[in-house]
Amino acid sequence: MTRHPGLRAASDPHPPVDPPAPVAPSVAAAASAAAASPGRGWNHYPRYAGYTPRRDAGLGAYETVLARAGFTPVAGVDEAGRGACAGPLVVAAVVLDPACIRRIRGLADSKLLSAAAREDAYAEVLRWALDWHVVVIGADQIDATGLHVCNISGMRRAFAGLRCTPGYVLTDGFPVRGLGVPALAVWKGDRVTASVAAASVVAKVSRDRMMRDLHERYPLYGFDRHKGYNTDEHERALAEHGPSPVHRYSFVNVNRAAVQADPAAQIDPIDPADPMELLAAVDPADAMDLAAAMTPVTAGAAGPLTSLTGAFGENERRMNA
Repeated sequence: MTRHPGLRAASDPHPPVDPPAPVAPSVAAAASAAAASPGRGWNHYPRYAGYTPRRDAGLGAYETVLARAGFTPVAGVDEAGRGACAGPLVVAAVVLDPACIRRIRGLADSKLLSAAAREDAYAEVLRWALDWHVVVIGADQIDATGLHVCNISGMRRAFAGLRCTPGYVLTDGFPVRGLGVPALAVWKGDRVTASVAAASVVAKVSRDRMMRDLHERYPLYGFDRHKGYNTDEHERALAEHGPSPVHRYSFVNVNRAAVQADPAAQIDPIDPADPMELLAAVDPADAMDLAAAMTPVTAGAAGPLTSLTGAFGENERRMNA
């Protein structure tokens, strides 16, 4: 008698045994398999131990992890004055040694520090920084090309002005392409990364000193108090005196004040502030060498100040070392 090959005879002394039920792999085994085959499995982006910033590691977590992965040194880039309706936009790039981050006392987001604490942190950053570079963009340039364009181009220029070659760049909020090295835009980077926090301190302190200098030239607006940001005091001064040459006319409130102001009540149309003079105000000692510093610097030449030729007087300041 012919039987089906898949059936057993009733007299078979060895009854069939059901195969074992499949066992789901453990989470660890699945993660290991996904790491071995990045294109397969549920975890396409595995986290490798030692290469993930820890929340409890402090401001230096990103720099430490990047240095461990071979991306060193790390540069941080941030700006100050983006939301102000008067004065320049200042962008700073700072390179820190991960081993020295813990030695920088008082380092934090510049917006969370008092004016005195920012000055102390500024001195500490310049003491321990491997390199730093500041770019100043005037209000006329902002009106001509737009705030965001100036912000991104300023970040590129601040990074390009560094004398050392960073292995990685961290920017605050906005991604910046075309830097030539790996980069990452970190949301609220000035609060979670040391290099971006250092850049925010350098940019903020530099700009605040410039605004205090502008107050000496335009005392009607109170730049030494509100630093060009929109406050009730600033709005009242705009309505009463009209915009100054250092106000950003592309801003709605400034443009409205310019249209509504009485021409007879406007201040004398003196020349706008030269950013080179504002740079000298950042460190009083630099004013002694300002005349020599304003001499055009050729590509690759060393010098504390570099003036970019152009219609808008964009200027930069870099580290002497």
